Amino acid sequence: MGSNIILVGLMGSGKSILGKQLASRLSLKLIDLDDEIVSQAGKSIPEIFRDEGEQSFRDMESEILAKALQTEQAYIIATGGGAVLSEDNRLLMKQAGSVIWLGASPEILAKRITGDSNRPLLAEIDPLAKMKALSIERNPLYEEVADLYVDTGKLTDEEAVAKIIHFLSD
Repeated sequence: MGSNIILVGLMGSGKSILGKQLASRLSLKLIDLDDEIVSQAGKSIPEIFRDEGEQSFRDMESEILAKALQTEQAYIIATGGGAVLSEDNRLLMKQAGSVIWLGASPEILAKRITGDSNRPLLAEIDPLAKMKALSIERNPLYEEVADLYVDTGKLTDEEAVAKIIHFLSD
């Protein structure tokens, strides 16, 4: 335990995309928590929220995160945006590797995710207002766990990956 690279941040911040690029560059396996939840549940995230509720989704997320972080193998882990809501998850992340907070302004994030039907927290609402509210709620939690902040609104994917790799090699 301890050599994982854990990506946190709001939806649209680039966790999945940068996770894939980091996994390729560093020859590590990527665990995308959202993909793992969908695979295990056999249904989409919106279906899980609708059928079982957000808490059930959060419970699955915490269980998969804990399993991944308690193995000897190092992973790139792309968390869901709400994984930091659990204090247990935050403690696990801080103990199990380098936590990289990917962030951007609510305006940029809202623009990136508008029209994405796979985001149940944005269903039928103003994406910008929701991103602003989520930023206020979650940014202090991301800051609490983060070893590095990367502004994906100001950097290209390549620049963000290079910044993370540089940080990890120091």
